[in-house]
Amino acid sequence: MKKGRYRKAVFMVVYKNPKDLKYLILKRKLHWKGWEFPKGGIGPKEIVRKTILRELREEEGGLKAKKIKNHRVSGKYKYGKKIPEREEYIGQTYSLYSIEVGKGRVKIDRKEHTEYKWVDFKAALRMLKWPNQRRCLSVVNKSLER
Repeated sequence: MKKGRYRKAVFMVVYKNPKDLKYLILKRKLHWKGWEFPKGGIGPKEIVRKTILRELREEEGGLKAKKIKNHRVSGKYKYGKKIPEREEYIGQTYSLYSIEVGKGRVKIDRKEHTEYKWVDFKAALRMLKWPNQRRCLSVVNKSLER
């Protein structure tokens, strides 16, 4: 691959209990520190739905998707530093999806995250580190309030 490319990824706003809405956020430790929602790179020849289900399995272990919605929101950002396992990329493009999950135990990937929390919209908005994730959370929250 050529240098200077953007890695394709999905942003996944995972939520439960639509009547008492809670969002899943993860505390990142790999590459940077802070709170984020689940996200992941789209593998070569991988369709988005497969990426979402794979990332749910890898990052959240015990959660099953009940409903997946494409919000038709996308964006891109540059990495703040070189990431050894992504040397061919300068950043990521992303598409926004929301995923409703049912009951299940969260089993985070300890290589990437140290903890998780289920929080309401206002708490998630305060805790998320990146502006693009806060914007995406607001889009999803607004669509769920209807």
